[in-house]
Order: sequence, then C-alpha cells, then structure tokens
Amino acid sequence: MGSGFGGLAAAVRLGARGYRVTVLERLAAPGGRAEVHRQDGFTFDAGPTIVTAPHLLDELWALCGRSFAAEVDLRALDPFYRLVFADGGHLDVSGDAARMRAEVARIAPADLAGYDRYLAHADAMFRVGFQQLGTLPFGSPADMARVLPALLKLSGWRSVHGLVSRYVRDERLRIALGFHPLFIGGSPFTATAVLTLISALERRFGVHFPIGGTGRLVTGLVDLVRHQGGTLRCRADVAEITVADGRATGVRLATGEVIPAAVVVSNADASHTYRTLLRATVRRRWTDRRIDRARQSMSLFVWYFGTSRRFNTVPHHTILLGPRYKGLIEDIFAARGLPDDFSLYLHRPTATDPDLAPPGCDAFYVLAPVPNLDAPIDWTTAAEPFRRRIAAALETRLLPGLSASVVTSRVTTPLDFAGRQLAFKGAAFGLEPVLTQCAWFRPHNRSEDVDRLYLVGAGTHPGAGIPGVLSSAKILDQVVPHADALR
Repeated sequence: MGSGFGGLAAAVRLGARGYRVTVLERLAAPGGRAEVHRQDGFTFDAGPTIVTAPHLLDELWALCGRSFAAEVDLRALDPFYRLVFADGGHLDVSGDAARMRAEVARIAPADLAGYDRYLAHADAMFRVGFQQLGTLPFGSPADMARVLPALLKLSGWRSVHGLVSRYVRDERLRIALGFHPLFIGGSPFTATAVLTLISALERRFGVHFPIGGTGRLVTGLVDLVRHQGGTLRCRADVAEITVADGRATGVRLATGEVIPAAVVVSNADASHTYRTLLRATVRRRWTDRRIDRARQSMSLFVWYFGTSRRFNTVPHHTILLGPRYKGLIEDIFAARGLPDDFSLYLHRPTATDPDLAPPGCDAFYVLAPVPNLDAPIDWTTAAEPFRRRIAAALETRLLPGLSASVVTSRVTTPLDFAGRQLAFKGAAFGLEPVLTQCAWFRPHNRSEDVDRLYLVGAGTHPGAGIPGVLSSAKILDQVVPHADALR
C-alpha cells in the first residue's frame, strides 16, 4: 500500500524474492510524497529533492539485473547547498574537505580545530548509526540493549545542537553543522545526536540530483516493479487492512473490493496505518491513545513557482535563515501558532536540469517549516498572506524582480499533507525523531500488533529521508519470510 520511495523499494525487494506484488496507490499517479506537479510547462518535484546514498538505488536496480547508472543520469552537486545567514553572510557546503576547511576558516577561524574534531565524531556516528544500525530491524528490546553502549559512548543521548556546540562556538557554524534534522522532521535542539550522521553521509556519498527530477527515480522504480511482473494500481484507496486470527490477510478498498494477500506492506503514514486502517480490537501496542500522545514532526508550507526569466546566480539548493534560529524552531515544534518570521529552503532544479522549465525560465520551490495541525492556524485563510510574505523575503534577499516574473504558482499546506497524503496531524515526516521515538521505540518494520503486516517509509525505522525510507525497505529482507515459506 502506497507508492512512495519506501513502498516501491519494498515491492522491488519482495519481487526479487519470489513474491507476486501488487502496489496500491490512492492518488492518480505513483510517488506518494515524491509525486510530481506539472503545470504551464514547468515540472515540480513535490517532495524530496536531495538524493544521498545512491548505492541504495544501485542495489534495487541490481536486484533486477539492471544498471542504475546506465538508466538514470544522477548528477553530483557542487556545492551541496548554500546557507545564507540573516546578516547577509553565507557558507557554501561541499564535499571537498579542503574547500570546507577554507569556508570554516573564513567565517570562524577559531573553530577550525573543533570543526575537525566534530567531523571525526560525526564519522564515528555514521559508522554506528547508519552502517551498523540503519538496516537492523530492532524487533525486540534486546536489539536496543545491544546498541545502547555504542550510542551512549558517542553521546547519542545529547541533541544534535548540543553535540555540535561541544566542538564549535560560532553560532553560524553551529547552525551549519547542526540543522540537518530539519530535513527529516526533527528539531536540532531535541533530535538525537545520532542524526549527526547525516552530515557524514553527505560527505561520504555526496548530494545528487537526477536529470528529470526526483520523479525520474519514481518512474524508474515503477519500471523495475513491472519488469519483475508486479502490478501498480492507482486510484486504489485502501480503507482497511483485513485481519483474521491476528494475521493480516489483505486489504479492503474504499470501493468495497477485497484484495487477499500473503503479506501486507504499508507505506502509508505509520500513525494512519494503525489508527485508521486497523481496527482497535487488533491493536495492543499502537492504540489510539498512544498515537495521540506521541510527538509528531512539524509540517511544511511549500510554494512552487515558475519564472519567466532565469536567476543564474542562485545555486541548486539555498537555505535562507531568518533573524531567529532556536526561538523559531521552538515555536514551530511547540505548535503555538504561525510565527511572524521564517527560515526557508529554496530549491532551483533548473540550475542542474534546465528542461524542467520552458526555455529561458526557472522552476523553484520554496519550503518553510511550520507547525503541524495541532497549532491553531486556519490555513484556508493564512496560506496566501504567508505566501506573499515569503515572496517578499525572497525578492528582497535573493531573487530581485521576482514579483514581476512569476508566471505559474501553487502551494501545499499542512492541510494537504493531512488530506492528500493522509499524514496524521499534517505532520510531514511522521513521528518526531527524538531518542524515545527512534529505533525500537518507533513503529517496527514488522508490526508488533498484527502478524504478516510490515511497515516501510518515514514513520517506521530508521526514519525519514530517501536513505531512511530505502533502508526501511531493505530491512524487509530480514523480517519477511521467503515467498516459498508461505505456500
């Protein structure tokens, strides 16, 4: 169920192990949160835009006897992204170690030695958190107990910002080294320091973008599923996971059609899977009360727009920081309301692939982290004023003449995450990645409540982001029995 990166990767892996797979997608096209918007000649990736750990994609193509590199033109980005600080200064983040040290020396020379020590710590966290634990199922408390000593030794109990602050003092550098949890729905001030592995992941594998957009990865994965003999059904809205004698037996669609299955894999939001698709009588661990009390991630406001001119000095990825950092993030995660200020992530894919817009034009999306639907915000009236404020900030700080050049526009709000993507409370990344909601404490890849039900995607272990959801599918190789064993 669901054709996001996690669901499609799971379909490929199960297909390679002899399963006859049917992928059900409630929307009109595959992709889930990685769907594609096309309008007025512009192509907009709706969701993830930063591709790291491409070896996880290589593996999926190899399982089908095909070559990812031969079929997908994946371009390495340099720089990875540019951080623009509120004072107008900037820092370009790249995978070149010498250039990065020069950038650090330029803005915070006194922190250069601490920066080097931080990199060593983040690399150690990567080896433990990603290489050793990223595809470990965490199916029992014993799994967690075995890894706790290593995580404690690396200060995994600290927050990301807290760990970074042990090594560097300049606040701009602390932001640059510690903002990464926001990419997967976490606050740098509460997310476990295990997530410092993200910066190490980027340095090791680079940051990439596929020609054709990230939607090209979706179409490639769909082709792999069909190549294996699998089926994709769009506009197939799952209303219930059917259960008999504690075992998942298939799904019932909103039309009433029942589709039997030997195993069920849900790529839907984990909270939605348990709270809506399973009857309360079959759930012991993930009850409504437990889900309601869990900490959900923040949501997102996204403005997609195309311009009649090109802004050639703007890189592929820009992070535009507002006047506040910690206070803004705390306001967002406390869901008090819509803050007056914001920080922005600007994606300009036409910097790498001009064909995503008409000739002489640029395609953009700008993303602002915002509170989830726990906050008292009426997005039906707040969206357009908020978009205008974002547009004004972009025009003043980065895109002069923007207002006169916008030729196409659309927005996504937390209401869309809740209504279109069925994300509980409109949370864009599932459960917030705090230590008590990670690994064994997160919804398991093999359901604790229903036999032969499995979860992949952002809401389960190891978490959000393309590497996380692809790894969640890889875990199925360890927990789903071979097809022959179920015959």
